[in-house]
Amino acid sequence: MITHEGFTVQHRTMGRAATWATFVLGQAYAVAALLGFLSLKSPHDPIGDPFLSIMALLIILMAPLMVSSMVAVHAYASPELKAYSLIALAFMILLAGITSSVNFAILAVSRQVEATQLPWLSLFLPYKWPSSVAYALDILAWDWFFALSMLFAAPVFKEGKLEKMVRILMIVSGVLCLVGLISVPFADMLTLSVGILGYGVVAPVVFLLLGMVFGRTKPMPGDTEQSRSSRLGA
Repeated sequence: MITHEGFTVQHRTMGRAATWATFVLGQAYAVAALLGFLSLKSPHDPIGDPFLSIMALLIILMAPLMVSSMVAVHAYASPELKAYSLIALAFMILLAGITSSVNFAILAVSRQVEATQLPWLSLFLPYKWPSSVAYALDILAWDWFFALSMLFAAPVFKEGKLEKMVRILMIVSGVLCLVGLISVPFADMLTLSVGILGYGVVAPVVFLLLGMVFGRTKPMPGDTEQSRSSRLGA
């Protein structure tokens, strides 16, 4: 096992649980999204309930797990690379805040938009591309902040084949998401789908491999009363 300074038992346990839970929920999200697309009469139609609500709920559950995963990445990073991992964590927090807000609004408010008879609400909800502010904010979260989080976290992983695979896939995920961002000025659904590959297909594999990386790492002892006493005695 490899030892990383500052990577404690708590970081290892939290990191493995969060990354693997993110992977599992990501697979559930992919299934719900696929069923939602298959239910459409036209590929240009927005995904409706119950699939949209299931997808929104899964995103809300995943967001804090992704932040927890990046906290573990920051703890895992070597001292000279912690600046990169800290920036990656900051961008992941921004992603989680934006996408959680958007998807909670979809879950709690979208069904009531038509009943309110307020035309301006249609600019925000329902979740429909390219005329919805909610959809635009979600693109900002995933194709920009998530991409930056992956790209800044990638340099942390450089030891051995498994870490190099994590690094490569993080870069691939981030680049694909940035390509998806090009869809915004052109309202191009095909280009937007490239971004979906980045965070919907490649990223879950990244989190699965992260759990494996954390699992093979020997954690440092936590700052317990016994360890503090030992240091003072020394």
